[in-house]
Amino acid sequence: MTDELTYAIAKCCTPEENDPIIGYFKEDSTIAVHIKSCPNLTSLRTERLLEVTWDEFHKNNIVEASQEIPPEVAELDETDYYILKHHQELGMDYSIVVAETLRIPLDEMHNRHRKLRELGGLKRVEGRIIHYRKNIVKGKWIKHRNHTYYELTPKGTQWINALETISSSND
Repeated sequence: MTDELTYAIAKCCTPEENDPIIGYFKEDSTIAVHIKSCPNLTSLRTERLLEVTWDEFHKNNIVEASQEIPPEVAELDETDYYILKHHQELGMDYSIVVAETLRIPLDEMHNRHRKLRELGGLKRVEGRIIHYRKNIVKGKWIKHRNHTYYELTPKGTQWINALETISSSND
């Protein structure tokens, strides 16, 4: 991956500047920064834990207020935000599931996935993927193959942070 990683303060323990910290590498390539004594760390996969420093956090944290809002954010609307947020929270997914989850017509969902990919906020997942879902067809598990899956890029995470910053400053 050529893009820089995104660091985010974990909401469960919200470490502060001089707390001893540890990072957790999440599925969306974000590193969640926890206090080393956070009780939630025991339920996480230990192979994804990594040493981080506050200097590293500040150097790589793209949520810094001093940084400019990325220009692509001007091309995004609330629906784009919810699509990006879906991928941030649920990981890679394909248009049909995102459309059903967010109640967006499928044609519009395809267009939005294409737009977000072309802008660089999402990327197509290459190769064959088998993904299991429950309750798409009531009471059955379905194995999906050969769908076009998308996942959030670090740039997409940056957009989410920028949109949330804009939203909170408007409140």
